[in-house]
Parts: sequence; C-alpha cells; structure tokens
Amino acid sequence: MKHYIDFHEDVGIEELNYLLDIAADMKAKVKTGIEHHYLKGKTLAMIFTKSSTRTRVSFEVGMYQLGGHALYLSNDAIQIGRGETIHDTAKVLSGMVDGIMIRTFSHQDVVDLAKYGSIPVINGLTDDQHPTQMLADLLTIKEVKGDLKGLKLAYIGDGNNVANSLLQACAKAGMDIAVASPKDYTCPQKYVDQALEDAAVTGSKVLMTTDPYEAAKDADVLYADTWTSMGQEEEKAKRVEIFKDYQINKDLFSVADKDAIFLHCLPAYRGYEVTEDIIDGPRSYVFQEAENRLHAHKAILVNCYLNS
Repeated sequence: MKHYIDFHEDVGIEELNYLLDIAADMKAKVKTGIEHHYLKGKTLAMIFTKSSTRTRVSFEVGMYQLGGHALYLSNDAIQIGRGETIHDTAKVLSGMVDGIMIRTFSHQDVVDLAKYGSIPVINGLTDDQHPTQMLADLLTIKEVKGDLKGLKLAYIGDGNNVANSLLQACAKAGMDIAVASPKDYTCPQKYVDQALEDAAVTGSKVLMTTDPYEAAKDADVLYADTWTSMGQEEEKAKRVEIFKDYQINKDLFSVADKDAIFLHCLPAYRGYEVTEDIIDGPRSYVFQEAENRLHAHKAILVNCYLNS
C-alpha cells in the first residue's frame, strides 16, 4: 500500500524527483489544455476536521482534472465527529472509495486510518506535519531557481508542523535548511534527527538556532508561517510578544542572498510574521506556491493510486 503520511518515511530521495517531474508535467498539460485523466473513475474521500482553502480546492480540482471525483466530508457531517472510531471509519470508507485525504489535528488519526483501512491515505495536515505542502514548496523553488540541491532555505518562526516537514523535505532534496525559533518553540528533536539522517546522504546541512539573522544569512529562500496555528487562538497575544523579533522584513532580507525569494504556506498575517512590502513585493512567490498545491497534490494522488 502506498500512503503519503510522513515525508521522511514515505518519500524516497529518488522518488522525490519523480514526484516533482510528474507535478511539472501535469502543470504543463493544464497550461496547454491537454487532458490527463490518469485516475478516471477513481474516488477520493476528503475528511476535514480543520478548516481549509488551498487543501480542499487543490484536491477537489485535482481529482476532477485527473478524471476522478472527490467527496468533501466535514467533521460535523460524518459520524467521526460524533464519536465513531477511526477503525470503523477506515473500514467503511475502504469499501466505498479508492483513497482518503484527511486534514486533522491528531497525527495518530492519520496513521490509524492507514493501519485499519485498505486504501491509500494522504496526510493533508496534522498538528505534527504538513507533507503535501512540501511538494508544492519544492516545485516552486525548482521553477524559480532551476534546481534544489545546494540551495539554502531559512525558516523563521514557530517550530510547528510546517517547520517539521520542511526539515524533512529540504534534507531529502539536498537543500541546506536553517530554522530560527525562540528557545521554547523549536522543532521536536525527532524531526531534526530525521533531517540529519537524510542530510548525511544528500550532503545538505541542518542548522537550528534562536537567531533569525544567523538562519537567514546567505539564504536563497526565506520562509514564514503564522505564529498562531489552528487550535492556539487563545495564545495569540502571548505569541505575538514572543515572536515579535522573528518577522521576515527588509532588514532580514538584507543578510540573505541578493536573489533570495519569499515563501509562505498561507494564510498569511501581514504585519506579524511578514511585512506587507515583502509578501506583496517582487521577491514573493506565495501565489505561485499556492497554485502549485494543485499540481503537487495531483502528483501525490497519481503516485498513491497507481502504486496501490
């Protein structure tokens, strides 16, 4: 069974290049009006216990462009929101659809869906990881920079699910990665160790620091995410104070490479993790990055469905 749950475990170093090539090919087909119904007649159940714009639209449109069909299942519209077990949900959906994409809080719920079901499971986001975003990020960087290996990405901010997955993805791609977070908000050591494991193979470097300027020095990509993730709304005032020195702005860009670009997985909060002049300026590729979610997710779907 081919799942896409954990970037470190489910995406091989060579497979990553294959996925990026598929995504780029299907993007080109869309731009030139060429149909690519690789998943004709296939169905995807999309479970959302966290709200979404990009994940929902990209997977739903992606299945349509691939010739398949997606079903949106919100938390309050299915029985899992009323206490039905993950085990039962996995068994039921396995008999009715061809795959599951889930965007939820608990990473273990995604693991259990794959364990008890008999169809591919795709992790659309959990509190721990955001692996589908990574393929879109790498595709965008490759489009802009021409290659990935040897580049440096600096992530500035909370050591959250996006930061965890960036550690995994950059190391797989042979990119140097530097993560700057306040001392008590850094990534769990598990993800640092995974990155170091792959970095030893690909030749990339991993830096964890509390100094955003150290992280951003000579970086080719500066990356931000919200300081307050879903479920942390009550901490917003506290987090704004803690992260106030972790904003991506002109001063931080001044120590990066002269051709450095800005990425953000969105939604973005201007004036907090990034200034308006940066995210809306010529160095920002956030909307190209968002569009690439569609094509990256199609690559994931094709890879999972056709290898299961």
